[in-house]
Amino acid sequence: MLWYPVSMKTRQQALDLLYTHTKTPNLRKHALAVEAAMRAYARKYGENEELWGITGLLHDLDYEQNPTPDKHPLVGIGILQEQGYPEEVIYAIKSHAEYLGVPRRSPMDKTLFAVDELAGFIVAVALVKPRKSLAEVDPPSVRKKLKDKAFARSVNRNDIIQGAADLEVDLDEHIAFVIQAMSEIAGNLGLAPQNSL
Repeated sequence: MLWYPVSMKTRQQALDLLYTHTKTPNLRKHALAVEAAMRAYARKYGENEELWGITGLLHDLDYEQNPTPDKHPLVGIGILQEQGYPEEVIYAIKSHAEYLGVPRRSPMDKTLFAVDELAGFIVAVALVKPRKSLAEVDPPSVRKKLKDKAFARSVNRNDIIQGAADLEVDLDEHIAFVIQAMSEIAGNLGLAPQNSL
């Protein structure tokens, strides 16, 4: 049986909180994609899947209303503290913002950083495929687009590369793992094959 912090909230509570602060469908989908990748890595490492998943779900809680570095993710962290979320969730979310200079210490911290930008980039790659499906995305197609600086310009390529290095996994293996995790919820992301038949 996995250990849960006393103050741990349920996934439904986390989802309700996300939806209260995030109205944009694409930002909600990004949260779900990061959650899926976090849960998959938690299973792989034998960690607390609920804790990791909720951290992924809430990492950009405040981004829609506060997208600038002086506010994100600090406003969200304040909300999570008020709601009683555990310190390890708050710390991981703080450490995913490279510009805050907060060292990533735990496997959860490192994984959140490693999957955040990559999940967004994988979605961008899927959306330019003929059927707009995750089933059409593989590591070579992601790598090819990573080299194209004009494609998904806002995605920080260095963060993707550094994230895999911090996890001590091969970049292609990391990309494949995150694609697979996201594929499990492709319908929720609007990236299932049947969406464009």
